[in-house]
Amino acid sequence: MKFLVTGSSGHLGEALVRTLKDAGRDVAGLDITPSPFTDIVGSIIERERVRQVIRGIATVLHTATLHKPHVATHGRQQFVDTNITGTLNLLEESVAAGVVAFVFTSTTSVFGRALTPPPGEPAASSTYDVRPVSRHIYGGSYAAAEDLCELFHSRHALPCLILRTSRFFPEEDDDPFVRRDYADGNVKANEFLYRRVELADVVDAHLLAADKAPALGFGRYIISATTPFRPDDLPALRRNAPEVVRRLFPDYEAQYARRGWTMFPGIDRVYVNERAEAGLGWRPRYDFRRALDLLKADRDWRSPLAETAGQKGYHRGRFAGGNYPVS
Repeated sequence: MKFLVTGSSGHLGEALVRTLKDAGRDVAGLDITPSPFTDIVGSIIERERVRQVIRGIATVLHTATLHKPHVATHGRQQFVDTNITGTLNLLEESVAAGVVAFVFTSTTSVFGRALTPPPGEPAASSTYDVRPVSRHIYGGSYAAAEDLCELFHSRHALPCLILRTSRFFPEEDDDPFVRRDYADGNVKANEFLYRRVELADVVDAHLLAADKAPALGFGRYIISATTPFRPDDLPALRRNAPEVVRRLFPDYEAQYARRGWTMFPGIDRVYVNERAEAGLGWRPRYDFRRALDLLKADRDWRSPLAETAGQKGYHRGRFAGGNYPVS
């Protein structure tokens, strides 16, 4: 069974190609940027190119996209062209080529403002009946692409699973105030409680989805590290996150103090991966507990795969205040 990985020169794309090749699987990589993990240089916007590369493909892992950090440097039409039209091209050619599994890498950013509770309200919890309310063209384009995937399943019986991934990028946070007030490792460790996932776990989820798609047909899944929080934690979590974390992890403060780190004062949302664990059989290996244990041992909490894949910048240059502009 041959795989096509779109966006194969990117962070996740490279990790998928590496993992598939290491397992002896037949895989082709497609990207607009040449790299050792890209067999075909081309764009998913180019319909004829997509038609050519998808011949003989059984499984599509579609990771190619414009990301949130591109909002400040790319126009809305470019987001539509890549994230919506590019996905449409892949879906239509997948149906024509008889693809048996299509896995679309989406993002928890599709929730947008729907998971921003008003002041004084408890932290929001992601559920699949939450209607996305786009915050910007990035989330809006992904929501539209998700709907296309659902359409092609219902109209053409294309097995298509959508993975809404939380943060796994290696770059610093896009919020300049967060970058100012917290060390990068501090931010990422905090996020494992509610909105981060490790690259190796994201790869595992994609490979499980590829295997399960023909039987499942269609589904949306949140891919995020398993949160320790329960519904009755949400009111206090919004008001006083350190207190809640201290109760669940009494040893966290000592490890943070060693590094001069602090917990965020409040957490406004929690991503819940229960459907992915139940439907895909996915068991993320990296979470806040593991991060603390690795910190105790003075070890890097990243997976070996993340270290090997390295840092993939969204932009080739650097900008004032960081490695991508803040809109």
